[in-house]
Amino acid sequence: MIIVLKPNTTEEGIQRVVKRIKELGLDAMVSRGMMRTIIGVIGEEDRIRIQPLEAIPGVEHVMPVLAPYKMASREFQPEDTVVRVGQAEFGGAGVSVIAGPCAVESRDQLFAIAEAVSKGGAVALRGGAFKPRTSPYSFQGLGEEGLNYLKECRERFGLPIVTEVVDTRHVEMVARYADVLQIGARNMQNFSLITEAGRTGKPILLKRGMSATVKDLLMSAEYILTQGNSNVILCERGIKTFEDGTRNTVDISAIPALRLASHLPVIVDPSHGTGRRELIAPLARAAVAAGANGIMVEVHHCPEKALCDGPQALLPTDFAEMMDEVTIIAEAMGKTVSRMPKTGRKETASR
Repeated sequence: MIIVLKPNTTEEGIQRVVKRIKELGLDAMVSRGMMRTIIGVIGEEDRIRIQPLEAIPGVEHVMPVLAPYKMASREFQPEDTVVRVGQAEFGGAGVSVIAGPCAVESRDQLFAIAEAVSKGGAVALRGGAFKPRTSPYSFQGLGEEGLNYLKECRERFGLPIVTEVVDTRHVEMVARYADVLQIGARNMQNFSLITEAGRTGKPILLKRGMSATVKDLLMSAEYILTQGNSNVILCERGIKTFEDGTRNTVDISAIPALRLASHLPVIVDPSHGTGRRELIAPLARAAVAAGANGIMVEVHHCPEKALCDGPQALLPTDFAEMMDEVTIIAEAMGKTVSRMPKTGRKETASR
């Protein structure tokens, strides 16, 4: 349920409504927009339906939220959420690109790639320190050693860090290093992990599960939002279908569907979505054209020697070319592609 307050309602008036909601044994989440404030009611709404809340001073009207994902819905918040990561932004009119290796393999490897993607225009560096794999015999990541290398790269190149957390026992440690906690596709419905990550207050990059619907993804985002953490970035990374020509099937239709249903920013990962280097740039262009707020791609300076997902990693030269292409698409749609120059200051690309 949503309680819409009258314009210019004072903070005292807002807190009066919040207090009444809590007296009914429910939680209240306050969303302050440019024009007015909305209060989302979380819990068993039957307790509140018979209450004369519209009689409280400052309340304009009370309305139900029809979507099962309350706080993630456009009904709860009509304006786009903009998630700020350092000097980078995800959401609104910009298009931001995250790039880096699938896994942190060594200090030299990470620094070489970080320098390349920084020059190419990425606004954040991705890299996995913990790598859950299908086979227990495959490379599983460097753990905290890898997190330290990521931290060094942030200090050297000014790029915020995006890295995956895979275990509730690691959340606190990863949060000490990372600017964005990534929840991978396999963990999208690991609600204990999602809740714990949400409690850190750090921005959360939530990937769509391999067999998850758009609704499933938004319901998982709801777990984070109910922890008081509104900094959620949704990621379409391909779903499993009968098609075997690509690793997964990138659901381009999910981009506008998510943006219509939710105020949260949406990015696309065409690297995992296709598993094929030659398909990454075309899917990145399509994603931007469909309205994505950003792209996340894997880049490796020597993919034939990569310990993880080499066939789906762009070479640095390919990445720079892709950035030029998505910039053209974005500008044709009246958007801009954000870039982070060597100084670490964010700027807008122009052609």
